[in-house]
This record gives sequence, C-alpha cells and structure tokens, in this order.
Amino acid sequence: MRIAILGTRGIPSGYSGYETFAEEVGRRFVERGHDVTVYCRRALFKEKPATFLGIKMLYLPSIQTKSLGTFTHTFLCALHLVFRRADVALFVNVANSPFCLITKLAGMKTALNVDGLEWLRPKWGPLGKKYFRTAARIAKYTTHELITDANRMKEIYQEEFSAHSTMIAYGANIMSSSRPELLDPLCIKKGEYFFTACRLVPDNNVDLMIEAFLRTDTTKKYVIAGGTPYESPYVAKLKGMADNRVVFLGHIDDQNFIRELHCNAFAYLHGHQYGGTNPTLLKALAFGNCVLALNTEFNREVLGGYGIFFKKDVSDVELRLREVLEHPEIQVRLARNAPDRIREKYTWDIVTDQYEALCKRLIGREQPWRASEP
Repeated sequence: MRIAILGTRGIPSGYSGYETFAEEVGRRFVERGHDVTVYCRRALFKEKPATFLGIKMLYLPSIQTKSLGTFTHTFLCALHLVFRRADVALFVNVANSPFCLITKLAGMKTALNVDGLEWLRPKWGPLGKKYFRTAARIAKYTTHELITDANRMKEIYQEEFSAHSTMIAYGANIMSSSRPELLDPLCIKKGEYFFTACRLVPDNNVDLMIEAFLRTDTTKKYVIAGGTPYESPYVAKLKGMADNRVVFLGHIDDQNFIRELHCNAFAYLHGHQYGGTNPTLLKALAFGNCVLALNTEFNREVLGGYGIFFKKDVSDVELRLREVLEHPEIQVRLARNAPDRIREKYTWDIVTDQYEALCKRLIGREQPWRASEP
C-alpha cells in the first residue's frame, strides 16, 4: 500500500506523540513492504534527508506560530498529496479535520487520528476551543474513518458527535538503562529523584505536583523535562514556586537522555488531565517507572492496576508521595511490573498490526477488523 502521514511536525520524533507515532508505525509499515511518506514542517529541520528508516520524507512550509503552524502546513500537505497520490491518507490531530476533505474528495481513502479533547484544554482561548469542537463535530463527514486512541475516547465521540470510530492506542518500546553516565552532569543518582516529562501547560498540572512535592521533607529531587514552544507565564509561575530540589531541564530532543532519566528515576509523576492514551505515560511504563498519576478515566484505562492514582488536590498528591517514600516495597513492585502492562496491549507491533488492518479494510483488501468493537 501507499500510505501518507500528514499533520505531524515530522520525524525523527522529538516533540510529541504524533511524531513518535509517525516514526514507529511508519518504519514498521516499510518493513512490511508498504510505501510510506511522512510530511514534515520545513522550518523545523536543518537537515532534510530524502528518506529516514526507509520512509520517504517531504518538507513543506508553514507559518510557524502557535495558532497557524498546524493549519497552514497540513493544508499545503493535503493539496500536495492530491497530485502525489496515496492509497490511504492518514491524518493526525482533530484540528486538521477540515483538510481531510481535500484528500477524500480527491478519491483517496482518508483516516484521522483525533487524539485528545482539545476543546477542554485551558491553553486555548474561547475561539480556539470553539474551533476544536467544531472540527471534532464535522470529522465524521470529512473522513472515511475516525481513529480514537482509548476506549473512553471512542465512547465520547459516539456520545457527543454520534461518530463511530476505530480504537487504536499508541504504543511504546520496552527499554532499560544503558548509558547512566548521561546523567552525571545533573549530579543526580539512580533512585534519588522523581521525574516528569511533559509540556509545561496548565492542564498537565505540574504546579500541583511541585507544590505537593515541596510539602514533603524528602532529600530527593524533582526533575522536570519539558517546556513550551512559546513564551509562557505558566512556566514562569512554576519556576517561581520551586526550591533548589526542583530541577527544570527544558525541552529535550535527545531520546537516549530521556530514556536514562526514566530508567533511573525513583518514581514518575503524571498529571495529564485531558487526552486518551498518553504517550508519555506509556513510555514511563515501558521504562520501568513506578507511576503516580492523576485519577482520570483515561489514565485508569492505561494503567489499570499498574500505578498509584491521586486526586487533583495538593494534600492527596502529598499523601501518595509519602506512601511511596515511606514504603519502598511499593515502589519496587510497581517499577518491576510496569513493562508487563506494555507487553499486554501497548507494543508498537500490536499498534502497527491494527493500523495495517484498518488501511487494508479502507481499500478493500481485508475483512473489517473487529478487535475494537464493543
């Protein structure tokens, strides 16, 4: 099959789950004999190889602002694909649903991974929230297939928009520490820090977790990797409330460094409030973290019995932190068992099997895949 992936920033991955998805599924498609093209934002790549891991790379321009980057780039990519052609146009990000109509009307089978509940996120103003909700509402008309990444997200699209979707989660690769010396410049040791990796935006609740951490008398540190691609008063607030036990690393592209931060942490704190199967949560499990997560429907679906849940309340977060600090056997058990959750249902091979079956069904080469049916 000829498959084009649109709506990401491009690969190699380094910023979000979209890019990781494009890289991991794209290279496995290539290994299975499919022709794969990934569209990339030209301004984000100094080097522009024609191929990566066997995937064809195309670099198109965009207006690089918080609001216009995704829209302008995906619009141009969809127009470009009309002339290049593909059997399946695979879009990500519900914001791109209007542009899916371009490839659909051009006769290409078109699918959209809608991702999370963007219209609820506080980083968007009223106009942005209204746009995302409208994009979600029309998505069933502009595509041949919607893809949701969690069972609860599948239910939400059915309940709110009467839109059927196929549930396919994200994946993760199970890995262990191989280069702990990468952490030497940070002067942190294995098991002596809590860790979080996320965008520093309000709905990821990093302020809640910092405040709870500061209430403990632990000598461990709290290491935070992540930032925003734009100036943020929220980031300034976080840095203002922290003491010298809290370490801000900013955005990190080096995936080996991220791996070591995960694998050597005492525990991982996950405060994401909106979204389906969160890629950073899967990564924490895959790297053997003891995970403490905000108690949401989505986080419960991913973790099952493989983590500890806290309420959106500083005192409750503090209580859970003290629980693992005072009972290290809990931390040891959860860290040891975490990768088993990935083996059960979240490997990239499983995810690729499901996407391949969906693409074949769209172009009439295979019977409908029923694994996600209720």
